[in-house]
Amino acid sequence: MANDLTVHLVDDQEIPRRSLTFLLISSGFAVRAYESASAFLDQLPVSGRACLVKVTRMSCTDGLQLLERLNALNANIPTILVGGDGDVETAVQAMKAGAADFIKKPFEDQALIAAINQATSRRAPSPPTPVDIETVANRMRQLTDREHQVLAAVLDGLQNKMIAFNLGISARTVEVHRANVMAKMEARNLAELLRMVLTSGGMPQPAPPRGPALPAVPARLL
Repeated sequence: MANDLTVHLVDDQEIPRRSLTFLLISSGFAVRAYESASAFLDQLPVSGRACLVKVTRMSCTDGLQLLERLNALNANIPTILVGGDGDVETAVQAMKAGAADFIKKPFEDQALIAAINQATSRRAPSPPTPVDIETVANRMRQLTDREHQVLAAVLDGLQNKMIAFNLGISARTVEVHRANVMAKMEARNLAELLRMVLTSGGMPQPAPPRGPALPAVPARLL
């Protein structure tokens, strides 16, 4: 079907870049493909409805740098980063830097198409409605104190083992708390969870690291 949206695709590997280009064209988008972020930046400013998809194969550092550069140039283009599976820290950093979405590899074709459509269907940034904020706030109020601590640590980019160490619990217990957080917040993925918390304006602060508990000091020695 016809679409007036142009997807700017940045992927430094030729064969995957061609494959994604074919997918996007088959889905009705106009596509401009680039082999590097600098090649895309040379084309700014872009005209018409547009979306940027940045694919990283090894490290997402270049994707974050591209977001920083776009912010510095005030380039108002929805950007989707495609990065490594399990790269929690990068996903959090990307969303904080203004990415419309972060998709983990491997991904379903329709997941990328849906992310593009969702990112470009949003109008100019505007304050979220009170209903949206209240809905998120109500969900956050359902979390236990421990789940708030785990949520804060996850959004700080920490892996399960480090969260477990910091909170003095097992990694398996962290997994259970994470699952509970996702269920109570009704979030399908990390990017959606982060958007919810940022929308609420109340992203919790992670609990301070404490490591192994120290033996108590007898009162008579204090």
